[in-house]
Amino acid sequence: MRTCARLGTAMAVALLAALVVPAAARAAELDYDVFKSRVEPIFLKKRLGHARCYACHAGSANAFRLEKLPAGASFWSEEQSRRQFDMVSALVSPGDVSASKLLLHPLAPEAGGEAYHSGGRQFADKNDPDWKAIAAWVAGAKK
Repeated sequence: MRTCARLGTAMAVALLAALVVPAAARAAELDYDVFKSRVEPIFLKKRLGHARCYACHAGSANAFRLEKLPAGASFWSEEQSRRQFDMVSALVSPGDVSASKLLLHPLAPEAGGEAYHSGGRQFADKNDPDWKAIAAWVAGAKK
């Protein structure tokens, strides 16, 4: 009986480690300063013919959930940016642009993106400067 209990505990610890360690490792490989200075502003940027990412994703219930801006603020606090960094880091595969949901979901399907994004095609192709900025961060750009 004790052997089964130990085995069950060991399996639970292994499962928890498998879930937690990859998220921490992802964030460790991504540069926070690059995220804050080059990526995060894209989420607030007005793009011709599109809603800002913030308009749909502020406080949303999906995987890409942006922090709501404090009243009268034009950018997030340091604490909010840190939380967003953690959340967004979970949506990318550091070093692998082609496997990063943050880049594929809003990219037009004809450019290699996903078939559906309720916010429209934020990026028509991979030559978009904002798409390139996010891709550079995912690829390991340092400040």
